[in-house]
Amino acid sequence: MYTDPIADYLTRIRNASSAGLKTVEIPASNTKKAITQILFDQGYITNYKFEDDSKQGIIKIALKYNPSTKVPAITKIQRASRPGLRKYAGAQELPRVINGLGIAIVSTSHGVITDKEARKQNVGGEILCYVY
Repeated sequence: MYTDPIADYLTRIRNASSAGLKTVEIPASNTKKAITQILFDQGYITNYKFEDDSKQGIIKIALKYNPSTKVPAITKIQRASRPGLRKYAGAQELPRVINGLGIAIVSTSHGVITDKEARKQNVGGEILCYVY
């Protein structure tokens, strides 16, 4: 059992990316599936697949690299809110990651969405992580 499963998810992606691995397997949950979908939609990962096993399921993520320089598409993935210190923000106070070049993933009443989408829908929530 993990104290912070989302931090474990982000750490697995960070470690696999820095090691140059093509794929990474992560135990699944609904929040992790939503974060994976956002990473795919924003172009940070190549592909993903949800597999069912006898327990909670597995997310297989194919990481994305620059073909010529082998630099990972995700240069930094960082947890913002944590179990000991939750970070919430209203629609107007949502952070702009690297002046709009990166994304913040936010858990709102409308589901897990990016900061840009949250501003568009005028909803705030818990800031889960920053990706750039």
